Amino acid sequence: MGLKPDRWIRKMATEHGMIEPFADSQVRDGVISFGVSSYGYDIRVAEEFKIFTNVFSAVVDPKQFDERSMVDFEGPVCVIPPNSFVLARTVEYFRIPRDVLTICVGKSTYARCGIIVNVTPFEPEWEGYVTLEISNTTPLPAKIYANEGIAQVLFFKADEPCEISYAEKKGKYQKQQTIVLPKL
Repeated sequence: MGLKPDRWIRKMATEHGMIEPFADSQVRDGVISFGVSSYGYDIRVAEEFKIFTNVFSAVVDPKQFDERSMVDFEGPVCVIPPNSFVLARTVEYFRIPRDVLTICVGKSTYARCGIIVNVTPFEPEWEGYVTLEISNTTPLPAKIYANEGIAQVLFFKADEPCEISYAEKKGKYQKQQTIVLPKL
């Protein structure tokens, strides 16, 4: 990277718009932390959720996902039913450079409560709000706090840019503006 990882993230965010809005330091007083960390960036979850429901007894099919399986919810706290999940999106909008790949992992505060965050890698030149899958693995309802930290993005910079970027292969989740359900 040349620069220390946290300095590289600050430079890419402020000079190249890699993360917007961008918290230049770790924010932690009274909230689940978010912002720049030593080797990554702790992202926040927005106040927009899709809660999984089994009201229509639908079969979960990634090739033909039934939108009726999700209930829209907006608010500062989302309660995930026991043994269920929600889809959400980040507060932050990302623009990943051509020579960078990211991996996103859940924060330990939530993991210690049985709440797991799943996100696929952000590929080179992927752009958009991140759709998050947040699972409640417990037999109890679980709270998620909007506008607070939910997961950490780790950045891996390659020695040289990739041959074909996500943008060039016209990835189906490019420039998503809201929570995006599975597409074929």
